[in-house]
Amino acid sequence: MDQKTEAEIVVRVLKGDRKAYALLVDEYKNPIYNLAYRMTNNLHDAEDLAQETFIRAYQNLSRYDQNRIFFTWLYTIGINLIRNHLKKNDRRSEPLTDVHIASASRAQEKQTAEENTQFEEKMLQLEKSLQKLPVDVRETIVLKYYQGLTFEEVAVVMGMSVSAIKMRIYRGLEQLRHLTD
Repeated sequence: MDQKTEAEIVVRVLKGDRKAYALLVDEYKNPIYNLAYRMTNNLHDAEDLAQETFIRAYQNLSRYDQNRIFFTWLYTIGINLIRNHLKKNDRRSEPLTDVHIASASRAQEKQTAEENTQFEEKMLQLEKSLQKLPVDVRETIVLKYYQGLTFEEVAVVMGMSVSAIKMRIYRGLEQLRHLTD
């Protein structure tokens, strides 16, 4: 969805067309849920945080600057909720199981059973290592590589410069390499 379309939908919602907000929810529910899941590694928490993100965005829609890209504004709300959740609960996450990596392994179904098992083991190791990273580093990596945001978009969401984001991601990837060796 382009920025103009997002802005038009926001205007409709602000004028009282509550149903129009469903268009934004439909567009971004999966990326927000995936962000929450990658950060918490907990299915229930991810659902709750995704829902809360959309509720907060709706409640604060009048504060949205239509010159900004909507999804970066939404991601910022989501990241802040996730940070607060992680601080409040002060816990890592539930242990990963084969169920948690099933979605990642679907793309590999055509491979042999041995290759599939190796892929799942690597994905599990990567997910476990990702959870060991500090929250601020983990969120930049998740936004960049799991959510597919550009460096510029990650910088907007995180409220940092592009160069600071690039450095944080570089350091995070280095930490991941050491954790997965």
